[in-house]
Amino acid sequence: MKNNDKTNVMRVLDGKKVVYASHAYEPDATMSGQEIAALLREDADRVFKTLVTQGKSGQYYVFVIPVKEELDLKKAAKTAGEKAVNMIKQKELLPLTGYVHGGCSPVGMKKRFPTFIHESARQYEKMFVSAGKVGFQIELSPDDLAGVVGCGFADIV
Repeated sequence: MKNNDKTNVMRVLDGKKVVYASHAYEPDATMSGQEIAALLREDADRVFKTLVTQGKSGQYYVFVIPVKEELDLKKAAKTAGEKAVNMIKQKELLPLTGYVHGGCSPVGMKKRFPTFIHESARQYEKMFVSAGKVGFQIELSPDDLAGVVGCGFADIV
């Protein structure tokens, strides 16, 4: 991959000297996370999606969970210390994070939001998350990801 082919996520990781592998696939707008895992020939338990929520207080939160799972909003709210959290509307994603649906990464958002990775990630040496652009994924250590985004691990599914 040439330097000008790198996503902002990859540039952030390079700047922090984090070891990662990049993976590209031919995107399709209707593709699910599980279909992306299959295209990458990876276990769907190791491929994670990034979800953005807003708490009752107005604060935004980011949750990173396996693509085949659903965010448990009650567990997410408890983890965030909120009475409740709700998914943001898709049209709010780009202005808030700088990412489009299907290309949202926990790394390199416009602002840093409290972020939580599902605890299952810790059982893997490497996990996959979006590289910040549809059709690109990065593979890196869960602890490295947590270090870059300043987050913790929690039971949120």
